Amino acid sequence: MAQIKLFGYASKISTKPGETIDIHVSADGATEAEAKLVRLIHGDEHPDGPGFMEEEVACEADGRWAVRKQYTQVGSYLEVADPDAKLALDGPITLFAFTYVGLPEAGLRQCLLGRWNNDKNFGYCLGVNQRGHFEFWVGQGSEVDYVQAEAPIVAKIWYFVAATYDPATGRATIHQESVANRYNSLLGRVCPIDYRSHVSERFRFKPKHLADTPFLLAGSRDFHETRGHFVSETFCGKIDRPGVYNRALSRDELDAIRGGAAPKPDGLTAYWDTTAGYTDRGIGDEVIDVGPHGLNARGHNRPVRAQTGWNWSGRNDCFRLAPEEYGGVEFHYDQVVDSNWDVTRSVKLPDDLRSGCYAIRLRAGPGVGLSEEYVVFFVRPKTPKGKVALIFPTASYLAYANEHLSFDADIIQPMTGQPPIVSEIDVEMYKNWEFGMSTYDSWADGNGVCYSSYRRPILNMRPKHRMSSMGVTWAFPADLSILAWLEHKGYDYDVMTDEDVHIDGLDAMKPYACVLTGTHPEYYSERMLDATEDYIEGGGRFIYMGGNGLYWNVAFREEEPWVMEVRKLDSGMRAWAARPGEHYLATTGQKSGLWKNLGRPPQKTVGVGFIGEGFETSRPYRRMPDSYHRTVSWMMEGIEGEIIGDFGLAYGGAAGLELDRYDLRYGTPPHARIIASSGGHSDNYMLSIEEILYPYPGLAGSQDYRLRSDLVYFTAPNDGAVFSTGSIAFGQALPCANFDNNVSKLLANLVDAFIKPGRLPGSLWVSEEKQWK
Repeated sequence: MAQIKLFGYASKISTKPGETIDIHVSADGATEAEAKLVRLIHGDEHPDGPGFMEEEVACEADGRWAVRKQYTQVGSYLEVADPDAKLALDGPITLFAFTYVGLPEAGLRQCLLGRWNNDKNFGYCLGVNQRGHFEFWVGQGSEVDYVQAEAPIVAKIWYFVAATYDPATGRATIHQESVANRYNSLLGRVCPIDYRSHVSERFRFKPKHLADTPFLLAGSRDFHETRGHFVSETFCGKIDRPGVYNRALSRDELDAIRGGAAPKPDGLTAYWDTTAGYTDRGIGDEVIDVGPHGLNARGHNRPVRAQTGWNWSGRNDCFRLAPEEYGGVEFHYDQVVDSNWDVTRSVKLPDDLRSGCYAIRLRAGPGVGLSEEYVVFFVRPKTPKGKVALIFPTASYLAYANEHLSFDADIIQPMTGQPPIVSEIDVEMYKNWEFGMSTYDSWADGNGVCYSSYRRPILNMRPKHRMSSMGVTWAFPADLSILAWLEHKGYDYDVMTDEDVHIDGLDAMKPYACVLTGTHPEYYSERMLDATEDYIEGGGRFIYMGGNGLYWNVAFREEEPWVMEVRKLDSGMRAWAARPGEHYLATTGQKSGLWKNLGRPPQKTVGVGFIGEGFETSRPYRRMPDSYHRTVSWMMEGIEGEIIGDFGLAYGGAAGLELDRYDLRYGTPPHARIIASSGGHSDNYMLSIEEILYPYPGLAGSQDYRLRSDLVYFTAPNDGAVFSTGSIAFGQALPCANFDNNVSKLLANLVDAFIKPGRLPGSLWVSEEKQWK
């Protein structure tokens, strides 16, 4: 019997009672699954906590669902809209493009541009063959003719490549020339490499076409009897300003295009100007054909735009300054943004559903491991009801979605101080290309993954999941510890997501007296940061429950909020670094990277900012002198002693994993008080790289005083206030001893004070007063 596996995703990550949400499911080894709507309460099975907690909720979709295997298109490409078959050329042909091949020796055929049916061997194409050479081929069904360039492709060098075919003589040619300059390619002029090749062959026949074959850039049409039509022979690398003629161009004409001249109109069928369409706000997925027929191309799986092109001079680092140098459209044969599965079931949610975190729980066969699936989504109220709101940091969930760190990151074991412990779910998440990757991974050619989406199964955005490299819950299941605390304490709360804050801005947060974050709100768009700052300035009470938050600048398209873009730049703790000239977001035109480097470090908003990380132990906090001051001592009521949080589900302490500290240099409000600080972290904790100008001995946890987490509190205008925990592990300490502990007590004192109308305790004391214990 085949192993039973269930995978799914929802069309929306945030919804409201009474709305309909589409659930997409794929199944291996099963044709039916038992479905149940559940409310998720606690997601960590650690023995020191309450364990996994869920509540079944009656729903019209409960019961047995018919399920089947569904397939995902892997690889990014462009498809040309050609309803009149202008590109079904069976006479003279010229194909040309500038291209930067990322992985020429992949051992796979990779198509650059053509109208090629890989299943039936009809059409024509210019591409890269399995041996790593440029090749042009034509097919008429039963046979294929090829002409191959002699010189092998050198990876990450810009080339001009062209192919011509004249049926009158049968002569087919292929031409390649380097267009590398001092900036645009991997190798410089000092390398004695001859990149040129000009080859001619005589073809026996001209191409024939099938009517339904599309013209593609970076792929070819294929077919499988089970999945139907799909795109294969996808490409790793960049393509810049490709074109097609219905005549065979001469060598001189090709050389003119190679030199940067605009293609002549005589016989031009299509010319995709990949630099057209840029605005100050970025660029979309459509590539404009400026030829006579307007055969525009549409991107699938989000080809990467705003990339340097063949003529990048190195003078300008942003497409807004020199769009004519940013014609590179980058493709990857292992890229996935949207699974595009058929809808398995449209679920109408109950009208009286309370706000919370929910999932469609699916089970088949044994109903455990891979045969159990939770399709997670969040429900906001129709109108805000609670005094407290918990923001689930879904942008960070996208950043870590289906991460491969235990398998591909060479540094992961010394970084975490432990060997990974992988489950069958971790193995499946890694080996199945159809699930896509996280922004902590790299595509096959080594370039970092800059797009992530929730319209695909995200196997680590599930309750009970433990991050294999660290052995603790991370992100979503860890954030459920905060929700479980709110539930246990009986607070009147609602939930929302980063997507809600990004779309609705301040309006999403304003109805609530107190707003809490999740444990790791690391990825923040400008709208989210503006809304958070405006909420606090307008009198909101904000509790930052995490570590390493408000760190990376990310972007979402207006019409596609399910896709996030980030570029990891030359600062910050990062799994990869964007290439020179490619630091700006195609989605918005903003520079990506750290908010700190854009003039908005997190200290300016929440009083603390990232200082370092470690992953094998956590530490408690010790009360600092500020905590005894009469303006803040109220938050310590009911807490005995000086030690806070010497327990927790994340390595046994409340201060751990990733740490933030108070720092006046970066904008911590000068009247902020340090309530407590951790210390004595192990040497697995290392100082954040953006804090280091020169490396020197002594930057580890037991040696550098800066490696600590600070609990920080400050008041804001209009009776607003901020409390920051500065630690990912803080929220995971709440459930210990059935929520009866001093971390829980401290947070309860804060929330109780924050939700009361009027001034906060101690707010009338003047800032100059120093009344210590």
